[in-house]
Amino acid sequence: MKQGIHPTYFKEATITCSCGTVLETGSTVETMHTEICSECHPFYTGKKKFIDATGRVDRFKKLSEKSIAKQSLILKASKAKKAETKKEEKPASNK
Repeated sequence: MKQGIHPTYFKEATITCSCGTVLETGSTVETMHTEICSECHPFYTGKKKFIDATGRVDRFKKLSEKSIAKQSLILKASKAKKAETKKEEKPASNK
């Protein structure tokens, strides 16, 4: 191994979390500060909040139903408009 190219390794480095937990490990940095650790992270503590996926699906279904209803309303309106224009054209063509 080449000498002088590797960082200094500290066998007793300390990591301090914002919750107050202090972990000791080996690292190239003597002291570190972190915002979250295995003691306070919801995944590890079991206080994980579940997102209501069904609520999202229901919202999506409602939006798609609204969209389909709006499209059918537009289609009916365009058909009615075409029918009106055809009625107006027939008397004009008979003259």
